[in-house]
Amino acid sequence: MDKSSTRMYVGLDVHKDSIDIAVAEAGRDGEVRHLGSIGGDLAALDKALRKLVSRGLPLHIVYEAGPCGFVIWRHLSAQGLACEVVAPSSIPKRSGDRVKTDRRDAILLARLARAGELSAVRVPGATDEAVRDLVRAREDAVRECRNGRHRLKALLLRNGITYAGKSAWTAAHLRWLATLKLAHSAQQIGFQEYLHAITEATSRIARLEQAMRDVLPEWSLRPLVQALQSLRGVQLIAAMTLVAELQDFVRFANPRKLMAYVGLVPGEHSSGPKRRQGSITKAGNSAARRMLVEVAWHYQHGPRVTPIIATRQEHLPKEVTDIAWKAQLRLNAKFRRLLARRVMKTKAVVAVARELSGFVWAIGRAVQTSGWQGVKAAPSTDTVA
Repeated sequence: MDKSSTRMYVGLDVHKDSIDIAVAEAGRDGEVRHLGSIGGDLAALDKALRKLVSRGLPLHIVYEAGPCGFVIWRHLSAQGLACEVVAPSSIPKRSGDRVKTDRRDAILLARLARAGELSAVRVPGATDEAVRDLVRAREDAVRECRNGRHRLKALLLRNGITYAGKSAWTAAHLRWLATLKLAHSAQQIGFQEYLHAITEATSRIARLEQAMRDVLPEWSLRPLVQALQSLRGVQLIAAMTLVAELQDFVRFANPRKLMAYVGLVPGEHSSGPKRRQGSITKAGNSAARRMLVEVAWHYQHGPRVTPIIATRQEHLPKEVTDIAWKAQLRLNAKFRRLLARRVMKTKAVVAVARELSGFVWAIGRAVQTSGWQGVKAAPSTDTVA
């Protein structure tokens, strides 16, 4: 007898303080029912699942990926229970359904799990998730610093104060800011608080980037970080961000899968003979997408292996460096071709970033399938790109 025909499917709608549980019995006509709501702690979940386990049927448990992370998955997997975390985007929703409750969500998860219509997400290891949290903390600090700078410049602009120098936030610009004195003390306090926030955020970024350098030598994905630095524009911070967010490149069967995962493929609304493609979907991993777009700006310059790139490529496999050089040739040509067609530069960068993700995929797969163990000392790099 097929084991799936005697399996019980359990849908969990997980929140911080509550979990709704629904079950779907195997078979097309198997009963689907809501069992109730329990507390959001693991002890309450164990108690509820023990009653289901006592029935003697193997359980297949699913819940949506969300802010509660993978704690439940790790807890249940340690007990030998089959559990999957599913992507919310893979859950089909009827256009006319305007009612959403925890009860209905749990029932829907159980029913779709039985039908095999859900896509499970990859659950990272505890160490990989810890590094990703560190990388995202740095990204948050960068965002806070950028927002603080915008607020400060807006305050000065409202008061008719402009900087005559060439570049903002250089040492000269910071010295100029230190000399400013606004007309009213209330404004001066607001200005000084903005400046302090920027200084604190800048210091936090430096601390987090140093922490990333410190954790890299012991990270199992260090070879991937080193290999991605063979690409132009990808130095330590950019490489660690991409690896922390993507991690397993083997799970993407082809580069188009990775392009879709980071939301760099165009949206489409086609009907009949008409095909309409719009802006990129921006689905999936936004942190990796932003980093790829930032790196793509470097490919507007002519292909060249600079001394810095050559240093990063030392001791790397020839297959990896060949891919990196091919990326320079292809992406720069694409950049120039798009600009010659008078495509907006920002659109050209996004198109280049989409193809760049394909070269990232090629290097990632080459490293992870070859078993290359990396070099002992990571290349010395200290900027984003």
